Amino acid sequence: MRLYDGEEAARIRERSAAMEAAGEIDGALLDLAYEERLFKLFVPSELNGRMTPLPEAARLFERASWIDGAFGWLVTIGSGGGFFAGTLPEEEARRLFSGREAVLAGSGMPTGRAVSVPGGYAVNGRWSFCSGSTFASFFTANVMIEREGEAAEMRSFAFLPEQVEIVRDWNPLGLRATASHTIEVKDAFVPAEMTFDIVSEPRLDDAIYRYPFLPFAQVSFAASSLGVYRHYLDECRLFAEQKSEAWREKSPQRLQALIGELEEQEGRLARASDDFYRTIDRTWQTFERERTLPDEDWEAVSRASREAASVARSGSEAIFPLLGMTALRYDHPLSRTWRDLHTVTQHSALLPLAE
Repeated sequence: MRLYDGEEAARIRERSAAMEAAGEIDGALLDLAYEERLFKLFVPSELNGRMTPLPEAARLFERASWIDGAFGWLVTIGSGGGFFAGTLPEEEARRLFSGREAVLAGSGMPTGRAVSVPGGYAVNGRWSFCSGSTFASFFTANVMIEREGEAAEMRSFAFLPEQVEIVRDWNPLGLRATASHTIEVKDAFVPAEMTFDIVSEPRLDDAIYRYPFLPFAQVSFAASSLGVYRHYLDECRLFAEQKSEAWREKSPQRLQALIGELEEQEGRLARASDDFYRTIDRTWQTFERERTLPDEDWEAVSRASREAASVARSGSEAIFPLLGMTALRYDHPLSRTWRDLHTVTQHSALLPLAE
């Protein structure tokens, strides 16, 4: 796999600054993702996917995020959309997921409204933070269906690109190349068969489709956090090496402080990462066998995921003051990896209250 080719990783990183400035990843990187089917890690082979066990997918998310934070996040989010291949009706799933360049963007927030019409629904809505919006082949979003005299019902809807307007408002601290813009739908007709309920019994029997969605998201995002953080630590090590000769002469205490902090935080990362993958591996084996995630395993997965993200975030903050003014340069890898990391770990699924 090209993701594990060191020269390929270096070539991608050479383009990171340009992609960040452009606000989206480039065509060559998209082609790599299509070629390796990185957006299809949870899509079955009959839909041209490469169905991947969750622990293996998490390691791929980490590797992609280590190469480039925005690329890793897009692989994480884009492949996560395959979760819905097991819930959509068979014909619609085949139409939406089979193509070489099939990848969705969307939102889980129920900020749309729909009313029933013959054959389906009329939908209006606006959803923020839709990563990969500029190259998505279709979109999904949660919508509240309104019926007179009844409580609104939430359901997931799939939209085609021609039904969606992209509002280019993504202007964040980090992950700037993810094109995580707002999407808007106005008076769109959506056939009933293009809607689904994510908590219903899946149509396909692959284990991933029965895995609870919150721990699935937590594992995915924590793995991305670990990858970005490893890249940040690599850049910190490189920076220390570049400054070592001058600092040994003029500021030996500063060099010693930076190296000491790096060693401490690398140790914390190793422990958190080992615990994270050990927990994911163990609980996945049980889940594959029993097709249910017991409460204690759910809590263990959630805790290990949140702890991994917390160690990454706090570790980066402990090191940052020791890097001096260089880390404040917006176009420097120290800055970009720090900003990307804080954007990933800001996701609500990784916060301490995400139970």
